[in-house]
Amino acid sequence: MKLPGNHRLGPETARLSMRAFQPKDAEAFFRLNSHPEVIRYTGEPACESVAAAKQGIESYPDWDQYGIGRWATVLKATEEIIGFAGFKYLPDFDEIDLGYRFLPQYWGQGLATEASLACLSYGFKTLGLKRIVGFTDSDNQASMRVLLKLGFVQQPPVMYDGELAEFFVLEAAHYSK
Repeated sequence: MKLPGNHRLGPETARLSMRAFQPKDAEAFFRLNSHPEVIRYTGEPACESVAAAKQGIESYPDWDQYGIGRWATVLKATEEIIGFAGFKYLPDFDEIDLGYRFLPQYWGQGLATEASLACLSYGFKTLGLKRIVGFTDSDNQASMRVLLKLGFVQQPPVMYDGELAEFFVLEAAHYSK
């Protein structure tokens, strides 16, 4: 599966702009993906260094392989990368997953919802996706609230990356924002 076009430049909102991570973003990527509270529910190990973050950005295959990926989410007011939001193709499920991750000092400000709404609009209207899914750890109540607020419908849990995960689906036909 590869979506046509170049989608490295993502949507914008009143407070956020989104774009593909670049090697110059390694320090921000490291800060995000090494923070224990940020990765608490991801099942991923902490990023070990700025050099490892740079390597991860440079070797990220999704843009070339699938035409989509997770966008660096930049706070317009400060031009600081505060997290990521965007899509990931999951070959094992043949689904497009919406994911988001933000630094703790930006939690509770509606930014995950704002970024995700922009991503959903982009996914359904620009990319022509018919369905977008979301996965979260059952203990991650905040992430589940965001998905439900966005209109996703909770499904029975599924095995994802070797763990039982909460599974959510949003069909284009039911997207109205």
